[in-house]
Amino acid sequence: MAVSGYSAKQIWLHWILALLIIIQFVLHDGIHAVADAIAKGQEPTMTLIARSHIILGIVIFFIALYRVYVRLKRGAPPAPADEPAILRFLAGATHLVLYAILLIMPLSGAASWFGGIEAAGFAHFIQKFILLAFFLLHFVGALYQRFILKTDVMQRMMQAEK
Repeated sequence: MAVSGYSAKQIWLHWILALLIIIQFVLHDGIHAVADAIAKGQEPTMTLIARSHIILGIVIFFIALYRVYVRLKRGAPPAPADEPAILRFLAGATHLVLYAILLIMPLSGAASWFGGIEAAGFAHFIQKFILLAFFLLHFVGALYQRFILKTDVMQRMMQAEK
């Protein structure tokens, strides 16, 4: 399906996920303290911050899953016609990694937390850096599109297609 912009639903899902990811990075210390206490054989104190990290991780998974469904069903606007092939490739690869990590990371966190699987905890830790790198690449790419290439790519995620 050829669309020229994102729907209001797609835009809301994008910004809600962005906000939740930022919150997760802020709340990471609370869950990390609990995990450290468990690793040391101590009785952890489950704080509101630690619980929130777990709950938001589950919420992120389901919102990301729904976002993938909406994108597959509705589609996404094409890259600008004059955009170099390498930038189209990088944008596509970045989006693919972001979608994948938003689905895999909550699963590894759940497997670590609820299943006690240490390898999943380590994977979750590594995925944090992958997510941060691609989150920043996505952000810088949007700014590059807006201020250097002067395209409407960034605007499409701020104003719904009419």
